[in-house]
Amino acid sequence: MTQSNKKQPPRKHRWIWRTIFTLGILLGLALIFNEPIKLFVVDHLSQWTMAQVDRDNVNKNEKRKATFDFKGVKALDINTVGNAALNRDLHPIGKVAIRSVGLKLPIFKGLSNENLSAGAGTMKADQKMGEGNYALAGHYMTNQGILFSPLKNVKQDDIIYITDMKKVYSYKVTSKQVVNETQVQWIDDVAGKKLITMVTCASPTEGEVDRIIIQGQLQSVKKATKQHLKVFL
Repeated sequence: MTQSNKKQPPRKHRWIWRTIFTLGILLGLALIFNEPIKLFVVDHLSQWTMAQVDRDNVNKNEKRKATFDFKGVKALDINTVGNAALNRDLHPIGKVAIRSVGLKLPIFKGLSNENLSAGAGTMKADQKMGEGNYALAGHYMTNQGILFSPLKNVKQDDIIYITDMKKVYSYKVTSKQVVNETQVQWIDDVAGKKLITMVTCASPTEGEVDRIIIQGQLQSVKKATKQHLKVFL
């Protein structure tokens, strides 16, 4: 039998295998670049939102309804981040900064997954800056500089700044703990104290049950002048 007479595989089968091979490559690339793309979008969204924070917007956004359902918070995926970036339907009520670790983020009212894709979310209804225990939650990411990941490097006596664009509140870090997720008492008000509590997962692993808790005590309250707002730049 000559070479030309050898039986060749059907074209249809070859097309199927080529399609499967191509899809496999595309899926592999998607898995490889999914995380870097997500981190890039989160960082861009955080910075864009920070630039939108002004006194008028804060006053309006503070009146909006919000959800504070801890159980509704999910691991940050590319779909949530993508929707937040496309819709830009975010309503910041302030800013938070810890200059010693490079953390600068918008603060949002409530714990919606969209809020947490771009910054910090308040954990209790009607909490106010400079009063009680001002509690904030945020995601821990694989990139140590994004969202609440820098909390891992916070040390005793570091300064936490928050602002509602009317005043700037400074807190000195007094406690850093790693606790189980069930220990929610850390965000409760404490009689006679004005605190801030920042909460994030202890690692970027999905299903992480431990939380990093950073707590600080109020040190000063100043008018939100251009000079005092420089700590958020």
